[in-house]
Amino acid sequence: MEYVTAVPNPRSQAPASARSGRRSLAVALLCGALGAAVALLSTRQRWSAGTATVAGGAFPLTAKGSDVTGVPAALAIVGLAALVAVFAVRRAGRFLVAGLLALSGAGTVAAALIGASDSSALDEKAAETTGDTSATVAALTHTGWPYVAAVGGALLLLAGLLALRYGRLWPAMSGRYERDGTPRPRRTAQTVDPDRPEELWKALDRGEDPTGA
Repeated sequence: MEYVTAVPNPRSQAPASARSGRRSLAVALLCGALGAAVALLSTRQRWSAGTATVAGGAFPLTAKGSDVTGVPAALAIVGLAALVAVFAVRRAGRFLVAGLLALSGAGTVAAALIGASDSSALDEKAAETTGDTSATVAALTHTGWPYVAAVGGALLLLAGLLALRYGRLWPAMSGRYERDGTPRPRRTAQTVDPDRPEELWKALDRGEDPTGA
């Protein structure tokens, strides 16, 4: 009995690869843009609150995400720039930029989670408010915004992983202005009427020999 081995048809694989590239591109763009926006928005919100003891009683204090750490916002901007740069480079350059995008997302997640329980920003505000450098904040509470920033970082990380996996299938910026070494077609010399001086001058401007020699 003879067994026939099925050979995959390259023509059927090409449309499947194209579809995978389009889907992954759409998901990566959505995740990257949304993740950066979420991370940036979250750092502008209140992450923690507490009180400082002053002569008149307890003084309320709050700290935004940017007060706690500037890392998530900075990495979100880097990630967004890397997402755009993915389409400006090819081959190894695209792989490196995709890796930067993934690392930006991972760093955003780590920084947001570390800042979720941080109290140093409020301690500094308590010291400024009371005039006592050893003063610390009391009745410390935290909000859920650091975890929202972490979600934004996770979306950036996902966009980077998609770029690493499917980036080779994505289109690049038009290279029609790039020099690729391809010889350009020569212009066909136009017939010049020797009785018309203006045509002689135009031929010379084009770099042609008006005599036809």
